[in-house]
Amino acid sequence: MKVEISKDLEDLIPGYLDGIRKTVNDYKDFLSRDDWENLRVHGHRMKGSGGGYGFHFLTEKGKQIEDAAKEKDGDSIKAAITELDEYLGTLEIEFVDSEDW
Repeated sequence: MKVEISKDLEDLIPGYLDGIRKTVNDYKDFLSRDDWENLRVHGHRMKGSGGGYGFHFLTEKGKQIEDAAKEKDGDSIKAAITELDEYLGTLEIEFVDSEDW
């Protein structure tokens, strides 16, 4: 998956994505313990941060996890985690000038 990101964010993106990878691992841990509250909170955070960095897919998956945690829907969360793993494994970033972003 190719994503265009503003060059203005180039220095921040590696650290942001490292944090997202850690969060995905946290999701797996939370799900194994049926920790719906932490799934909800961390899903909400991903929903809020993804779009701000240009990763709209992360916003969508964060919302899915947040909503599923409210319903205690582990299958939906498992699906979102799988999609996040695939996304992060195939992510290609192209940094573009701010006026083109």
